[in-house]
Amino acid sequence: MQLKDLKIIITGGAQGMGAHFARSLHAAGATVACGDVNEAGLAELSAGIHRRRLDVSSEADIASFVGWAADAMGGLNGLINNAGILRDGLLVKKDRTTGAVTKLSTDDWNKVIGVNLTGATLMVRESVAKMAELGSRPGVVVNMSSIARHGNRGQSNYTSAKAALAANTFTWAREFAPLGIRVGAVAPGMVETPMTQGMNQKARDALVAAIPVGRIGLPEDLWLAVKFVLECDYFNGRCIDVDGGLSM
Repeated sequence: MQLKDLKIIITGGAQGMGAHFARSLHAAGATVACGDVNEAGLAELSAGIHRRRLDVSSEADIASFVGWAADAMGGLNGLINNAGILRDGLLVKKDRTTGAVTKLSTDDWNKVIGVNLTGATLMVRESVAKMAELGSRPGVVVNMSSIARHGNRGQSNYTSAKAALAANTFTWAREFAPLGIRVGAVAPGMVETPMTQGMNQKARDALVAAIPVGRIGLPEDLWLAVKFVLECDYFNGRCIDVDGGLSM
C-alpha cells in the first residue's frame, strides 16, 4: 500500500513515536487522525493532521473517536495502535533492610492492561469493523508491541499486555484476511521518548551498555519499521523487533 493512499488513525499520537509517525505519514501524503489524552501535544501537531482527545481505556471514547475519524478523513483503511503507559514494579518485593513486603497494586496492573491490551484490542475491533462497514480494501493495522514481551523484571503488567498484543497480531491477521486487512506488529527496544526519558540515569546507562549497536533507538528507527509494514503488502501476522540487538 502506498502511504499517500492511507487514511489512518494513530493512537498516542501527541508525543514521542506517535507524533513522529503522524508527521512522517502526513509529509508522505497520507491522511492522518491522531488521538491522545495529551491535548496540548495534539495541538502542536502539523496543520492538516486531524486530532481529537482519545482515552483508549474508555470503550465509549474509542467507538466515538473511530466514527469521528472516518468521517473527518472521508474513510479509514489503517490503524497504528501506539498508545501505551508504564506502571512498573516487582510483583512482590521484600525490603532487605526492614523485611517489609510490598506487592504490585491491582490498580497499577489494571491501568496498564486497560490501556496497553484492552484499549489496543478495542481500537482494532472498532477500526476494523469500520473498515469492513466501509468496504475498505486493502486495509492495514500496525500494533506497537515491545521486546518486553519476552519478559522483563519489574514489568509483569507491561510484558503481559505486549506479549498478548504480539500473539493477537497473528490471530487477527488470520481473522481479517477475508476482509483484505493485514495485521503486523513492531516491537521497540529502548527508544528516546518522554516515557523513557524519565528513567533513573544509572539504570538507563546500564541498559545502553547492553545494546550491541551502542545507543538508544530513535523514533525514526521505529518509523522505518512501521513504514515497511504499511507498504509491504506481503507482510502479515508477524512482529518485527527493532531494538539494536538488545534482545539477542
